[in-house]
Amino acid sequence: MEIFVTGGAGFIGGHLAESFANGGHDVTVLDNYEPYYDLGIKEHNAEIARDAAGDSGGSYEIIEGSVTNADLVDDLTENVDYIYHQAAQAGVRTSVEEPAKVNEYNVTGTVNILEAARKNDVDRVVYASSSSVYGKPEYLPYDEDHPNEPVSPYGVSKLSGEHYTRVYNEVYGLPTVALRYFTVYGPRMRPNMAISNFVSRCMCGEPPQVYGDGEQTRDFTYIADVVDANRALLTDDSADGEVMNIGSTDNIDIATLAEVVRDEIDPSLDIEYTEAREGDAEHTHADISKANELIGYEPTRDIREGVRDFIDWYEANRDWYEALVVDS
Repeated sequence: MEIFVTGGAGFIGGHLAESFANGGHDVTVLDNYEPYYDLGIKEHNAEIARDAAGDSGGSYEIIEGSVTNADLVDDLTENVDYIYHQAAQAGVRTSVEEPAKVNEYNVTGTVNILEAARKNDVDRVVYASSSSVYGKPEYLPYDEDHPNEPVSPYGVSKLSGEHYTRVYNEVYGLPTVALRYFTVYGPRMRPNMAISNFVSRCMCGEPPQVYGDGEQTRDFTYIADVVDANRALLTDDSADGEVMNIGSTDNIDIATLAEVVRDEIDPSLDIEYTEAREGDAEHTHADISKANELIGYEPTRDIREGVRDFIDWYEANRDWYEALVVDS
């Protein structure tokens, strides 16, 4: 199959591109190489996916460009079967500082993808949404019927993209699925995330640093589980027109997470607390029963297992990864 992955040199997109290429598919990646973090990580993602294609007999091509370029997107999707739309301006705090930029990438870019998919009769568009669409919890865990009151421009942009995917499904008959990711982590993750920060600091003999009081909770989702959910949509059309939570069902407060990481690496270290950051949701926790029912989604790791796996990967890849994390 011909698969188009936007943001395919990023963390989640890179893992998807690698998995599809490893499966013998023909993969085209579009990424604008936004310097949100050290681009060496994106270059590494592209290299791994390219090698996977070489080993499997599939193909891999990466094109530098933006989803905001409607003509480019249209050209690249002419012969595509599936689109996995991962491209976005990431970062809640970045969105607070630059809301117009986030809107351009995350909303206008999404409309460009959907319109190109409609014109070119693409079989399915899978849209990467976020738990940030929920905002203030009225109850936990969040199910997909929970009210949406995002507390950041990033959350607003992701919710807008969801509505566009729904409308393109209802009005134009374009098969679309929106996946609400809950704090994804794992090998080659972005360096500015809590787990990568905690691990890198502890590995360097520095105490993990918690923003705020550490009582905020997160549902952390291992990257392999996210890949499995996306891969299911290559063959399963039962979720077309739907939005689904992709989480772990296992949430943890940030202070305890810091302790878990610290205890795995160097129990002698203290925990440092610093000023809370604007725009962060207080709590996330996923009800994944809908994804389980529609596509058989089942997470494979709880947070402690996933942290151990990530630390093992970090130690094995420390030579190249740590330099990029520390510099970011």
